[in-house]
Amino acid sequence: MTDFLRTTARVALLAAGLVAGAAGSTFAQLGVGRPVARQIVDGIIVKVDNQIVLRSDVEFAYLQEQARAEGKALPPDLKCQILQGIVLNKLLLAKAETDSVVVEDSRVRDELDRRMNYFIQQIGSEKKLEEYYNKPVRQLKEELRTQVREQLITQKMQDEISGKVTVTPREVRQFFGRMPKDSLPYYSTEVEIGQIVKLAKTNSKAKQETMAKLNDIRARIVGGEDFATLAKQYSEDPGSAKEGGYLGFFKRKELVPEYEAAALRLEPGGISPVVESQFGFHVIQLIERKGDSYSTRHILLKPAAATADVSEAGQELAKLRNRILGDSISFAKAAKDFSDDKFTGASGGLLQNRQDGGSFLPLDKLDPAIFFTIDTMKVGSITPPLPYRTDDGKDAVRIIWLKSNTPPHQANLKDDYQKIAQAALNEKKNKALDDWFLRNRGSVFIEVDPEYTGCKLLDAVN
Repeated sequence: MTDFLRTTARVALLAAGLVAGAAGSTFAQLGVGRPVARQIVDGIIVKVDNQIVLRSDVEFAYLQEQARAEGKALPPDLKCQILQGIVLNKLLLAKAETDSVVVEDSRVRDELDRRMNYFIQQIGSEKKLEEYYNKPVRQLKEELRTQVREQLITQKMQDEISGKVTVTPREVRQFFGRMPKDSLPYYSTEVEIGQIVKLAKTNSKAKQETMAKLNDIRARIVGGEDFATLAKQYSEDPGSAKEGGYLGFFKRKELVPEYEAAALRLEPGGISPVVESQFGFHVIQLIERKGDSYSTRHILLKPAAATADVSEAGQELAKLRNRILGDSISFAKAAKDFSDDKFTGASGGLLQNRQDGGSFLPLDKLDPAIFFTIDTMKVGSITPPLPYRTDDGKDAVRIIWLKSNTPPHQANLKDDYQKIAQAALNEKKNKALDDWFLRNRGSVFIEVDPEYTGCKLLDAVN
């Protein structure tokens, strides 16, 4: 790990949540494609008020760093760096609890969905993900829920401490000047890619046909046929269909409003009328209420977009492309204003590098469909509308913009200013977090196992 990369390590750990609550988490293993073997003698090594740090938290994060390093030497104090980052996370969580800092259930749900879609994309399909872990998606989500909530709370606390920190061009140059020339990172070919997505709007006829089919299924259930059996046969929600439509327990506001409202109007065992949500049409059975939670099963049918619907979306996108090419609107503004992919739309259409949050993507890590699309494109060009299917299975079209293509090179200010500026900003944010840690470490109870006193956890986080 170079000094340049080391300056980003703690912020990356905090933002990505790679170590907070990682022990025992199924999804902590997904970041490297396949689980890392974890034969670790476990135990509590640090207590921060009601928060604990396990030995396996540190060891597992260290194994992940080893896997990413691909044989390169790691810093001798990396385990201490990792532990320091975890302790800072735990202090942030402890202070959030005393300060009553919370995140909305809807935000947790959206982040769960985003990560799940990413994991499914990485492994190939929802079915492969479930087969790999031998668990339905709903169970994997439940195992991840607490960890995601803690990570979002930690991020919220971090943003309050260092969110307004900025760097000047002079500070960026000074930061780069301090980097040892023989340790500058070497970058392979990287590209910046933008997309604008339009979903195919399902026409009323397709919706009516789907509702009629689902009403027939509902009538069979009311007539005495088994809900679970029909869910396995007809439901188009692959995560729950194999479980007979069972979704498990959710708290209020964790499911889409239309679904929740219909479910909570029922008595246990009751069957809802056909309900429409953003995912399609549902028939719902309420199974049980337990305090503020409830469990249901459902059958989901999705209206299929006709060829004409996809063609209409393509025509709309083609007009937008012509406006961009005619310089009447920039690609970034068009993405923000018109793209149906709100995640990339918010960043001006640019796809995000999941490793560092930036817009530069290693060419050899691209999705094959995008790789072969841009392979012969010139920088600045935009494809015609291309049909594709979104991560959640919706028919759509998109245009793809090749913003930049940077050949392999050693880091320099001209080509890599954005990355270097981000590293300089991370260093400055780390300093703000260090200062906060020093001011607040005495406000909570912290106990460190003697084995780790050499890490000097109660000093500034180095």
